[in-house]
Amino acid sequence: MPTPAPAPSATPDAKKGVSLPNRIAIGLLAAAAVVVGLVFLVNTLGEDEGRTDGTTTTAAEVVREDSHRLSQAPDEKAVLVEFLDFECESCLAAYPVVEDLSEEYGENLTVVSRYFPLPGHPNSETAAAAVEAAAQQGRFKEMHARMYETQTEWSHTAEDRSPVFRGYAEDLGLDMAAYDAAIADPATMERVNADKDDGMALNVEGTPTFFLEGRKIQPATIEEFRSLIETAIAD
Repeated sequence: MPTPAPAPSATPDAKKGVSLPNRIAIGLLAAAAVVVGLVFLVNTLGEDEGRTDGTTTTAAEVVREDSHRLSQAPDEKAVLVEFLDFECESCLAAYPVVEDLSEEYGENLTVVSRYFPLPGHPNSETAAAAVEAAAQQGRFKEMHARMYETQTEWSHTAEDRSPVFRGYAEDLGLDMAAYDAAIADPATMERVNADKDDGMALNVEGTPTFFLEGRKIQPATIEEFRSLIETAIAD
């Protein structure tokens, strides 16, 4: 089962991270969630030239053995993969949607998170490295959640936020010597970049980008998202 600065041509700049045409973005979700619960709109995320939405890609590229699972279905029938940037507002808006879908379809839907830090976001790589360092101690999900819960406190500043992220690791009760060693180890960023390399090979150009059963999807509403998942589970 299948699992604001110019950016390189394969990725959008940070400003486009929240508004690119043809992208799945759920930027109005937070307000919509307050007003109408789970209904959300697609907020476009940028000009994705040469996109191949709807084409099937190989599972080995979309999900790898070491990809981080936010949830693992006991009776897995479908896999949802998100390429994300912890400093992206649209990813923050998508976060509760993914959490809800994971809970709603948890029996059959495995949810995978993959790093895709955008170069125009000054602390996105630092945040990803901190999450990866926590993952090495089995705390990926907790640090992943903490980044989104606090995004507005640390994001979009040129100031190095690594001390803030280290504080999150302390709050989680991590072994700080091991955490510091992981942050200093080039292999940690290599792991982050391995996800990003796969994303670029899959024509991921902005965040969040979702794949369901190896196929890039662009649901326009939460109902459509559910319908796609239900179809994948049933197939």
